Amino acid sequence: MNWFFPLVLTVHILVALAIIGLVLMQHGKGADMGAAFGSGASGSLFGATGSANFLSRTTGILAAVFFATSLTLAYVASNTVKTTGSVMQEPLQSQSVPTPANAGAEAPKTPAEAGSKANDIPK
Repeated sequence: MNWFFPLVLTVHILVALAIIGLVLMQHGKGADMGAAFGSGASGSLFGATGSANFLSRTTGILAAVFFATSLTLAYVASNTVKTTGSVMQEPLQSQSVPTPANAGAEAPKTPAEAGSKANDIPK
């Protein structure tokens, strides 16, 4: 299973580069918009577009493959056991606080509590 992640990552990178190349090779529809206002509207933005040509179909297929490899890489990366980690990911280990010697004894009462009748009421 160690070969699967590098293989998918290689395919992912190659597909990304191919998409970039295909998008740069395609003829933009905005380039024909100037022709719509002066020299005929045969290739205008709002004219008949026809069916998709080879470059746009290939770009769509490669986009689907890119999406699938992205999901596969996310799934594989989330299910692998992490061998290294960050210090920030470790749980905080607090130092133990020393308890006073008379921790079991009742704390001395303040003068306001000593004279209060509310402490004499049984609960």
